Amino acid sequence: MSHVPLPRPAGPAPACSCPPAAVPPVARGSEPDGAAGRFGPTHALILLIAVLGLGCGLFLAGTELQTVFALLGGCGAIGAATLTAAGGGRRLMTVLVETAVRSGAGK
Repeated sequence: MSHVPLPRPAGPAPACSCPPAAVPPVARGSEPDGAAGRFGPTHALILLIAVLGLGCGLFLAGTELQTVFALLGGCGAIGAATLTAAGGGRRLMTVLVETAVRSGAGK
């Protein structure tokens, strides 16, 4: 691969003289612009393929099936907790923690 030098301006680049873009108001009931970065079906499919691939790779490498399930379950639990905490799902996180504490206490 050859590295062709790109032409660069001799002096500093001029500042943009474009007028600022008008920000349209968010309609009632619609998602804000940041909603595009949220966890969606495509992300779930990618994670599913990654988990299945990792599990198959570990099994084919000779790892016991019980260990593969434990590792993938731990990875899934960490991922779910991270997505819940990052997504602002405090209510869901509270329900999950209460359920875990109650099951640990035997109630």
